[in-house]
Amino acid sequence: MSDWQPTASIENLKLRAALLAKLRQFFAARGILEVDTPALSRAGATDRHIRSFRVEDGHGGALYLHTSPEFPMKRLLAAGSGDIWQLGKVFRGGEAGRTHNPEFTMLEWYRLGYDHHRLMAEVAELVSTLVPGRGAPDYLSYREAFRRHAGLDPFTASGRDCRAVMERSGRHPPAESELDMDGWLDLLAGELVYPALGKGGLTFIYDYPASQAALARVRPGDPPLAERFEAFMDGMELANGFHELTDAVEQRRRFEADRTYRREQGLMDVPMDQRLLVALEYGLPGCAGVAVGFDRLVMITAGTRSIDEVMAFPSSRA
Repeated sequence: MSDWQPTASIENLKLRAALLAKLRQFFAARGILEVDTPALSRAGATDRHIRSFRVEDGHGGALYLHTSPEFPMKRLLAAGSGDIWQLGKVFRGGEAGRTHNPEFTMLEWYRLGYDHHRLMAEVAELVSTLVPGRGAPDYLSYREAFRRHAGLDPFTASGRDCRAVMERSGRHPPAESELDMDGWLDLLAGELVYPALGKGGLTFIYDYPASQAALARVRPGDPPLAERFEAFMDGMELANGFHELTDAVEQRRRFEADRTYRREQGLMDVPMDQRLLVALEYGLPGCAGVAVGFDRLVMITAGTRSIDEVMAFPSSRA
């Protein structure tokens, strides 16, 4: 039996350690406080596309391994912490593959007074520090990205239009009745748009449809836009950021809508984070926040094709 050995080379593990040191230097130079929040919570992720791990608490109740440190970090922000960052393990069920592992390392930070555009610039600074030698970052709105790489306007297209684009690309889309409009856009993004991004440098996509706001503010207009962004390099998503929603009433409404969707789809229902909602009621300062997949940054720096090559022991050898 040889699977006791790490899947990452010792050279890649040394590279990983060097990048960790650079991370701490980056945030120390900016006076951002490093924090450490629990990996276990009484609340799970209500997000429609994320599966929380549920564990027994030993007293007949349940705890959930966090899928992101976002909620406790926002509680710290509401308590007056100022700018903060964190690096730690997070856990998501059903995520395994070339760029996924159920347990992975996430970098997350929050900047008071920033919007999503200002935070994109700081993400670009961090990536250029860790992955030098790439070109200047590219910035595309969600609409521009779809027009350029899928040949349609995501804000006016129909499901039938999306299906036609898929068919022209030689792919076999599902029946029209199986997906709502966001489902079609997610499919097109994953198949045609995102893989084309970040060739030779970092590409940011910003201003998503309001229906994909997640935890971001929505800017009124025609159409209304979610003030969020994602960053890609070599066709791989690296970061997901938001001009953060601070409205407790709207956040509760989104949580409840997600839970309703999960129940209707037969997904595991999870309790919403009531402590976060109380913190929002108390007052979350205006801020922007971003989550970055650290393992993927190591992959790009090391020039590897699989996340297993930059982890000592992925789930297959845990």
